[in-house]
Amino acid sequence: MNIGNFLETVTLVSAVLCILLVLLQQRGASLGAGFGASGELYTTRRGLDRSIFNVTIFFTLVFVFSILGLLLIPA
Repeated sequence: MNIGNFLETVTLVSAVLCILLVLLQQRGASLGAGFGASGELYTTRRGLDRSIFNVTIFFTLVFVFSILGLLLIPA
């Protein structure tokens, strides 16, 4: 297995994990917020929500750097 195949695998896995983690996060606004009628309070993330948020950022960075790595490696 060469570095190109490894980076392709890392890219695929990190992309799928990013999608799943984004779908697991709680929504920040209701449908009314799109029309300017939001009555929700914005609070800080705590507990599991904060952990999911941080892991999402990590896998997004892994995805971006693996894409950059694929661009820099000659075919």
